[in-house]
Amino acid sequence: MALRAHVDEVVITNGKATGVKLKNGNILHAKQAVVSNCDLHNTFKLIPRGINEKFDIERDELSKTKLCQSFMHLHIGFDSEGLPNDIPPQWTVCNDWNKPIDSPGNVIVVSMASLLDPSLAPPNRHVIHAYTAGNEPYDIWEKFKDNRNSIEYEKLKEERVACLWDAIERQIPDIRKRVKVQLVGTPLTHERFNRRYQGSYGPAIAAGSGVSFPGQKTSIPGYLRCGDSTNPGIGVPAVAASGAVAAAALLPIW
Repeated sequence: MALRAHVDEVVITNGKATGVKLKNGNILHAKQAVVSNCDLHNTFKLIPRGINEKFDIERDELSKTKLCQSFMHLHIGFDSEGLPNDIPPQWTVCNDWNKPIDSPGNVIVVSMASLLDPSLAPPNRHVIHAYTAGNEPYDIWEKFKDNRNSIEYEKLKEERVACLWDAIERQIPDIRKRVKVQLVGTPLTHERFNRRYQGSYGPAIAAGSGVSFPGQKTSIPGYLRCGDSTNPGIGVPAVAASGAVAAAALLPIW
């Protein structure tokens, strides 16, 4: 297993995927196949144009697919002394039912996992992860892509994370006084650390739209894909299923 290994491109030999080339120039050879868990944009980016005509056609078609928006994240660790006993381990806030659920800052999910598993936090502490549910636009952040240390970037983070604080305060009104540590993530965080194109949650393919998520097999022999940009879609259960389908595609059929 190679960790912290940035894949630069998929190695193609005689039309088949045979390994990956890392950013440092090293090549890892595949015994059977290369499976990409990247989003669609990066899955296609790993293969140079001109390798496979059908793959290029699919690349051009799927690149037109509308993307879900991104996220704002707030991770906090805080003092749990004197908290009410009826706080739920997770709650969702919809600020305006007359607006679409993907309207910026409208729907917020708050998870307090240490209520279910106390080992996630030190004694007398709790942790919370709050996030906007795939409704944060990327375009307002793009100008800070190469300037994340600026005062303007920090100000925008503070402004855009306010709705998350408000959602937490519905259950814990004095949460800001209790906080010991806090971390804020933006669409640029998603893009940088998760290698997500524009920090996106995934393709915005609606059920019944007539458009389907692409399958695990590609037109390039030995190159498969899984993850939230493939069938059956977005979300942990769907992504896990996509990995199982990709694995099954590698098994011999008796």
